Amino acid sequence: MEKIKIGIIGLGTVGSGVVKTLKNFDNKVQIQKIAVRNINKKRNINGLNENILTDNPYEIVNDKNIDIVVEVMGGINPAFDLLKQAINNGKHIVTANKELLAKHGEELFSIAKEKNIVILYEAAIAGGIPIIMPIKTILQGNKITKIDAILNGTTNYILTKMDEDGASYEKVLKEAQELGYAEADPTGDVECFDAAYKIVTLATISFNKRIKINGIYREGITKISDRDIKFANELGYKIKLIASAKLNDKEQADVRVHPMLVPKEHVLAKINNVTNAVMLSGTPVGEIMFTGPGAGEMPTASSVVGDILALCSEIKKTDYPLPMMRCNHTSEAERIEIGETENRFYISLNTIDTPGSIGVIGTICGNHNINLSDILQKGSNPDGTAEVVVITAICKEKDIKAALKDMKKSQAISKINNLIRVMN
Repeated sequence: MEKIKIGIIGLGTVGSGVVKTLKNFDNKVQIQKIAVRNINKKRNINGLNENILTDNPYEIVNDKNIDIVVEVMGGINPAFDLLKQAINNGKHIVTANKELLAKHGEELFSIAKEKNIVILYEAAIAGGIPIIMPIKTILQGNKITKIDAILNGTTNYILTKMDEDGASYEKVLKEAQELGYAEADPTGDVECFDAAYKIVTLATISFNKRIKINGIYREGITKISDRDIKFANELGYKIKLIASAKLNDKEQADVRVHPMLVPKEHVLAKINNVTNAVMLSGTPVGEIMFTGPGAGEMPTASSVVGDILALCSEIKKTDYPLPMMRCNHTSEAERIEIGETENRFYISLNTIDTPGSIGVIGTICGNHNINLSDILQKGSNPDGTAEVVVITAICKEKDIKAALKDMKKSQAISKINNLIRVMN
């Protein structure tokens, strides 16, 4: 059997895992070249043939002998240009680059369609969890209309430890950085760019409509306090960063990423530490969930190598490989603006500790068509205020924001501490 020749761009954590894993499939795959930033760097890969290393990734995309280009370097530049050139040169693509797919996937898939090229990206959504291929194959008989997912291990770890240890966000973030779960600059994770890139691509393939990254509502976890975690527990909830996407009866999409109070009995409330989970709702299947390691060297390598082997089983044997895995959607989903979305809400605030203050909250909410379902008062503070937590019934986002404006003007309310959405 003729071996399929691949070129790998990137030999960091994921790239190293891919090389180590592919040793088990030497009879099918031959690594022709590997592009690295520093060709002299010591590599923790036993038996690595350093003669195939290059610091020029264009050697890979322009090599006529290479059948598959595996991109695991991340980022936009130069990955976007490299993959465009590889596709134009007739090479199939395996990538783990969620940012590239979210921002430039439409263009890359369009070029790939013209050139009869397959782009596979299982590792770009949830690390080692198989989700793309199941949606494209065994679940294709379903109309998927809802996704609720935990797609970022760093933020899930931080929220889990805040809950278990009663610690502050700042303390747990520092611990996560020391353990290697969070980057020195954690912005991409804690401000939810990473999860936003992933839900855009996941919603696109699930709804079979293009979802644009521009305008996705995104809210990070930096404002979540240990007090919020404590109050949520008292009210029967866990706080999780949820990437969600819903398609209504008019084929309009509501796609966003933000913290949510999740009922303790809900399965997503039990997903802890760096574990990821994706819950899909569809017809006729109902609700199903995929869970497992969402990042890391070997879990992510598992998905990358799975894509490589799927291509190896097809190319050079058919003129049109893996038709089910191709991008077939052309229409863009109409988006629902965040102000028009509906949720329940958790509001934490300080009121002046005088009779009638809670009544003021109820009156303001009532003026904006908002009913209250739970109220928690936590006694008096030395400054003459009382800490109050309320949970609303389902209401529109624009109405709760209008109510908060009125609360800020009220003499009975001294401070609004936080607003967090509650899973319906």
